[in-house]
Parts: sequence; C-alpha cells; structure tokens
Amino acid sequence: MYVDSHCHLSFPELHDRVPELRREMAATGVDRALCICTTLEEFERVHALALAHDNFWCTVGVHPDNEGVREPGVEDLVARAHLPRVVAIGETGLDYYRLAGRTPAQMEWQRDRFRVHIRAARATDLPLVVHTRSASADTLALLRDEGQGAVRGVFHCFTETLEVAAAALDLGFDISFSGILTFRNAEELRAVARFVPLERCLIETDSPYLAPMPYRGKTNHPALVHYVAAKLAELKGLPVADVARTTSANFERLFNLAPLPAALERT
Repeated sequence: MYVDSHCHLSFPELHDRVPELRREMAATGVDRALCICTTLEEFERVHALALAHDNFWCTVGVHPDNEGVREPGVEDLVARAHLPRVVAIGETGLDYYRLAGRTPAQMEWQRDRFRVHIRAARATDLPLVVHTRSASADTLALLRDEGQGAVRGVFHCFTETLEVAAAALDLGFDISFSGILTFRNAEELRAVARFVPLERCLIETDSPYLAPMPYRGKTNHPALVHYVAAKLAELKGLPVADVARTTSANFERLFNLAPLPAALERT
C-alpha cells in the first residue's frame, strides 16, 4: 500500500533491527522501501540489504555533507549503478547549512561532487536522489547546466520554498515529503504540499531521522511512513488510499519498477 522512498536502514540505529522493522512494515502496509547510500564505503552494506529482500532496492552516491570519505568518480558510480537492484544515483546535492565557518564560495568541492553524480545519472539514465539545504539556487543551476534536460529524479525530504518546488517540477523532478510535513511549525511546507500535484509526489521517512508526529524525537523507521501519507491526504482533501496508490505508482514510474502483483497489493 505504502512505499518509503528514502530510508537509511544501513545506519547503526536500524541495521541490526531489520527483521523487526520488516515485520512492522508489513503490519502497517508498507510494501517497499528504497535504501539510500551516503558513502562509497557504505555501499556494500546498503546493496546487501537490497539483495537480501525482494521489496528493497538501493542507490549509490556520496552525501554532500560527508567529508573525509572516498571521493567518487563517474566511473565508480556507473560501475555500481549497473549492479542488480541499484535504481538511482544519490543521495547527492548541495548543503550550505553547516558551513563550519566557510562561505558558499568555498564549497566548490561539493559542487564538483554534485557534477560527478549528475554526469553518472546521464551516463546510466538513472534518476538522481537530490538533497538540497540552504543551497537551492546553486542546486537548480547545476541541474540545468549539467543535466542538460536529460536528468530526472526527486528532491527528497523537501524543505524549500514553493518557488523552488515549482522550479524542480519544471526540470522534471518529483518532490518527496517526509515526517516534517506533520510538524506543528511546518505550515510553509504544507503549502508546498498542497501546490505540488499528487502525480509528482513521493513519501519517505528519511529514517532514522525526522520521525513524524506523534513520534517526533524518537527513532524513525519505514513503518511510520503512513503518517506522512495521512497528512498529505489531509492537505489534498483525498482519501489516504488514493495518496498511497498514487505515490506508490509514482515510485514505480520514477525508479522504473514493476507494479506489485495484484495479489500482494493491500487495500
């Protein structure tokens, strides 16, 4: 019924709990999940999750915040992208929120890394999973320049303005909403969610972070993604089943996955 389009089950908070978490997913109607890679060093662990479970897939990429890790080349990403059950490049993008005394001009290494990921997405024809925080103008500019209209993907855990959402949609990207949508102080984000067509929306947990209300402050996990769906349904004035069905179809379209067999669909 539901798909968690972005989770970090390889992280220490969740990795040893995967059997338990899968049971909780089944109990709450969460059929599938995309396990996100944030470093090349982490990739084997992320990929193993996707290989071990027929309702998990994974990505390959290096998060913009990660320093002191192996720097990816296009060939590194492309080689891993050709492995079974790897369906996207990322998570990648730009993050100027924690500059540690630096200026955005000094973050060229992040922009170079993002360029590598965009080029790998073009080379493989896989979607990009984009992280952007306090850097939307540069993020959009690089997607326009390097993507050349040939790159698609998703702006995950969206927290930017309605104008940024519109620009991302115009570039052919989808928008994914997380548990932040349920937070009391997120009215501007809720306005964005009302604006984005449901056919361009995904839902996610970004677990182990950003647990939705009423679990805010606790460890997040994929079984809680239905709270995001419920809030999105409320904002759209639709039954939650419609949101679950459409966001699942959007997930399949974006990541080029077959729909679940009818016998496995939950109503």
